[in-house]
Amino acid sequence: MDFWSRLIANTPLAENARREAARDPVRRLRRFEKEYGRLLQAWRASANLANDYDAAEEVEEQLQELTHILSDETRRPLPHPCIAFSANKQLYLPIAKIATTSYNEWIIKEAVLFFATLVESEEEAFVESEAFANSLTNLLVKITGANSIRLGSDIEARVVELAFNITTKIRLEPEILPAWFKSPRAGPQEERNQDGRDKFEGRAQKQDFPLFYLLVDYIHHEGKIGDFARTGLLYIIEAASNSVELEQWIVESDLSTLMATGLGALYSQLSGKLVIDYPPHDLPPILAFSDYQPPVPTHDIVPSTSPEFQAHLDVFLSHLIFWQDVLNHCKSVDVKSTLLEHFQIIFLQQLLYPSLLESSDMDGGSSVAVLTYLRQILESLDHPDMINLILHYLLGIPDMGAAASEEVSDSVSKARKRKSMDLATMMAAKVDDAADPLLFTLVDLIHACLRSSSPQTIHVTLQLVSAVLKRHHRYAIMTLVRTENIYGEIAHRTIGAQQQELEFLMSLASGIGGQDNFDDVYATILRDTTSRIENHPCSLKLIAPKVSNTNHKFPGAQDSLPGAPRDVRAHTIRADDPLLTTLLGHFELFFLNPVETNLGITETIFDLAACGFMNVEGWLLRSPEKYIYDADDQYRPMSPEAERDDPEDLNVEDLLSEDPNKIDRINHCRRRPVWSTSELPRFLRILQNLSDEIAGFRESIPRFADLLQQRREAFQIADTIPPPSMRNAQTFPYGSPDQGTPHPVPSSITTSRSTSPSRMGGFEGFAQRLLKDLNDLGAPSRAGSPRSQDYGLSGSLGGYGIGTPSSINRPPPVPPKDGPYDTPSRSGQGMARPFTPANGQKLDEDPIMASQAAAFQAIDQQILARKVGISTKKSSEAAPLQLGGKIGEEPQEEEEGQHEDGDQPPPTPAKDDHSKATPTQSSSISQEEEAQANMLSPPRNEPATPPKDKKVSVSHVLTNVIVLQSFLFELAALVQVRAGLFEEVRYV
Repeated sequence: MDFWSRLIANTPLAENARREAARDPVRRLRRFEKEYGRLLQAWRASANLANDYDAAEEVEEQLQELTHILSDETRRPLPHPCIAFSANKQLYLPIAKIATTSYNEWIIKEAVLFFATLVESEEEAFVESEAFANSLTNLLVKITGANSIRLGSDIEARVVELAFNITTKIRLEPEILPAWFKSPRAGPQEERNQDGRDKFEGRAQKQDFPLFYLLVDYIHHEGKIGDFARTGLLYIIEAASNSVELEQWIVESDLSTLMATGLGALYSQLSGKLVIDYPPHDLPPILAFSDYQPPVPTHDIVPSTSPEFQAHLDVFLSHLIFWQDVLNHCKSVDVKSTLLEHFQIIFLQQLLYPSLLESSDMDGGSSVAVLTYLRQILESLDHPDMINLILHYLLGIPDMGAAASEEVSDSVSKARKRKSMDLATMMAAKVDDAADPLLFTLVDLIHACLRSSSPQTIHVTLQLVSAVLKRHHRYAIMTLVRTENIYGEIAHRTIGAQQQELEFLMSLASGIGGQDNFDDVYATILRDTTSRIENHPCSLKLIAPKVSNTNHKFPGAQDSLPGAPRDVRAHTIRADDPLLTTLLGHFELFFLNPVETNLGITETIFDLAACGFMNVEGWLLRSPEKYIYDADDQYRPMSPEAERDDPEDLNVEDLLSEDPNKIDRINHCRRRPVWSTSELPRFLRILQNLSDEIAGFRESIPRFADLLQQRREAFQIADTIPPPSMRNAQTFPYGSPDQGTPHPVPSSITTSRSTSPSRMGGFEGFAQRLLKDLNDLGAPSRAGSPRSQDYGLSGSLGGYGIGTPSSINRPPPVPPKDGPYDTPSRSGQGMARPFTPANGQKLDEDPIMASQAAAFQAIDQQILARKVGISTKKSSEAAPLQLGGKIGEEPQEEEEGQHEDGDQPPPTPAKDDHSKATPTQSSSISQEEEAQANMLSPPRNEPATPPKDKKVSVSHVLTNVIVLQSFLFELAALVQVRAGLFEEVRYV
């Protein structure tokens, strides 16, 4: 018989016979029993499967065949005799024993697949059987224990996936929990403590719930293994709401301790010193067109582009998100309180705060590292209790809810009390030695880092401040920002002052010049600003529709912990606020600052003013209390004839019928206050001074307008080229700094650079390639901005119509004045383009013309590489009132001493002794310095260069000028959108 069997093997006749046997339940069962008997025979015949490779291979094949038969049967119609046979004979008992004693990776794999098939069959109540549960958990514990062989990642994934499948069934069918969880028996009545608390004899042990601890061991892993483990653990914690025994067991277990210490271990793996860097092939254009120099990492300073660092950061943040998921899924107050308590004491107080306290700006990157990690934490989390713990402790907010927590302590379970006491005892010594956060808070660290000489430290600090203001604004009030509440009626600006201030901002933008369709640019910025303000956490309570008279207050964040700050109220920034003072101090040196610093400053100022409860009058705009009107300046009286041309579409007759004095009040609100420089906030004065500095640059730098237009068009072309980080993977940190809003969580990158290889400077490499594309292809006119990719969108002017600035479309180009570097290509174009003869002859066909074009480009490169200091052109104080000019027009100057508001111009600042500047500029281009554009390296660990001595390249200045113009558009949009959303403009 064996001869004929071997003869017809692997023939169509054999395949047909096998298929027929699979269809017949009786023959299928007979075959299954036969394979099972061979398995037992092979196992018993071998003394040691670990050393008997032939027997181990035969056992593996028999297990594989049994699993195949079971899997095939589950897809066939009833009956399923093989599955029933497995349940009745408890085949899983010997199979589990075979796998645990084999020490063979492939036998273990097939045994796991066998059990997974039984679990997935959903027949014979395998998951409800206590014998099956004991056999499977014994198998999983032994094959993953310390004395087992090392399993491959694929087998480990199958093991954890099997455990996850069981937790899924427990979640769907809570009644099967007793088969997998053995609740400890309560102690006798006489063993109670004298204070009334139960003496919890049955402290959580692994044998009570082995599946639980198996998942806990894998929650820190990456990939599918970690995902299965974390999700399975979430299902178990969620099931605790249906079982008092399980809830108390989790509280008594060391889950919270393991999770907190595991999070701390992952945090400790992060580099203590960090520099923010970018891959050489993915340098953002806004940095390439500046004096940016890549940092040079050392053996102890890690670049942010390191794949190893990225992997550690991703794992840490993923585990932090797991903490948040656990709290979101947990319905037990006791379990949640235990987790939060361990998170605060073990991770927050013992690791995170000491790392902030010990960081320094003088050791080459520890401040950069810890501030970056804290920002990533705050941007990754949104659970109110976790945010409350972190910011409440680090900002030194007084604990206002301590008394309330004592009142409810009686309701906390006995296990919860004991766990808290054990934690307090364990950490008593460490807590005593720890520094008091009330003595040195995160606010102190932020103020110190903003005064740093390291641009990277300032940059990451501004990012952290922006994240707190943007996402957790109520914690920043009275801590990070010194504010004062406003009670009663708020005196907002009038419509006349609103239009005046909008035109002031737009006049500054128009003075910068340009030849784009700035109507489309501003419309896009207006839409983006509207979205940003509407998405502010404080805005929803102001703009949410009132569905009823009783529902007049939108509920705030649902905090379960005491001590959370109250809801935000109407407030404004105090005059002595150190944060705003420091920001404006950096803002005054706008053109000398690194571009990253300027982006951080403008973003932070925007976030300060984005809250709907923040009163911007007084620090961002003029205070209505200081409005002064000219007695001769009377607004045109309203009449029915003028009603047709009225932009507000007011019905005069209806107004008169309502209130005879209403027209007078409306006319009064439409009057424009006297623009007095002495009454302007410091912020607006700085904007005016920066505009004066641009005027000085325009006079002292040859071809300034042409080079500025070239730079703008270069940004537009760079915006159309997808960066490598968008084509492959996102690059740390959180996208390019030229994007207005950072991404919440960085992604790992595929490139690495252990050292900084020699490469072309930012401008020489990236910028020259873009300028070459400009000359070859021509620059398409596109509404783009270096601050945000969204600014490239086109659309009609939107908004709320509250004091919308007049049209800012560019006029026909004005031919520039003749200068020493005029070229034939400049006539009416505003940009140096390749010279093309009138007959259309190409440059490569005319070597003379090609040589001239190359010479002109070389001159431009020399201009861009030269170093300049702050150059100011003092304009009259009344210049901002000459509004209505178009962007692209040269600003018209007044004779000195002519001021509409009657103010005298401030005295001209004294010149340095070494300066040979004319009366219209404080310094000029250093003709001797023709170094390349990126020779200025940001100072690191050295005293800052005095502003009067610091010089940057012309290329750097041009980039900052474009950033400033974009910021002016954002400010105008901010003022306009706030007026419409929050009703900040008075008409009567």
